[in-house]
Amino acid sequence: MLASNALIGLREGLEAALVVVILVAFLVKTDRRWALRHVWTGVGIAVALSVALGALLTYGTKQLTFEAQELIGGTASIIAVVFVTFMVFWMKSASRTISGELKGKLDKAIDMGPFAIALVAFLGVGREGLETAIFFYATAEAAGQGNNQPLIGWVIGLGGAVVLGWLIYRGAVKINLTKFFRYTGVLLVLVAGGILAYGLHDLQEAGFLPGLTTLAFDVSATVDPGSWYATLLKGIFNFTPATTVLQAVAWVLYVGIVLTLFLRPARPTPQAPAVTPNGTASTSRPSVAA
Repeated sequence: MLASNALIGLREGLEAALVVVILVAFLVKTDRRWALRHVWTGVGIAVALSVALGALLTYGTKQLTFEAQELIGGTASIIAVVFVTFMVFWMKSASRTISGELKGKLDKAIDMGPFAIALVAFLGVGREGLETAIFFYATAEAAGQGNNQPLIGWVIGLGGAVVLGWLIYRGAVKINLTKFFRYTGVLLVLVAGGILAYGLHDLQEAGFLPGLTTLAFDVSATVDPGSWYATLLKGIFNFTPATTVLQAVAWVLYVGIVLTLFLRPARPTPQAPAVTPNGTASTSRPSVAA
């Protein structure tokens, strides 16, 4: 749980940190430092709401029945998988354009006033915060009560993201964001597959889905649940020695389909045909002047 949560925390935290870095650097370079306090206001509200949501999900369900807890935990896990799937594909396409888009939104917001400035920062960081809160709850539930590894992993990941964000802002570190989000995206898809399988198991235990006793395999006699490698597999991929058919099928389908689509090369953008003065379209490539 420590490694997978640190990875998710680093990924989510760095996305939020990049949003803040882009906004702050834009205001500083354009000599509009007066708007910085409104950006930090939006960031602060987003962080506070994210922490509150995480606490509500984690501690607000303790008084519910076992079935209700499993139902909420399973639903949260599936929502987390939806978020991570959307996130890896969005960052794959947006990593090269996110800076320009944020700067354009902030430039327009400055003309509209302090509330609009804070709103841009809030929405940019708040989305990552919402995902983080749901992820934390899902992984904490998967780890079980009394296990502090998810919290430690999140602290390590988010702390590393803050440090990286500050170094990027200072110009001390340069990261190829396209490669970073591609490699971490592959790992996150594998982690999300485990979260999906665990969430479906929760729904089976809650009686919402059938097949709790229909096992695809049971290697409990071979794989000691208390061994270091079993702990490693569970911590990174949420692997359990006794896996139901529904869990196994869902994991294979999700990882197989999502990884195939994620690793598929992006299609080149077709060039629009040039139009000649007489109105006809030319398919020749435009020449580039030296």
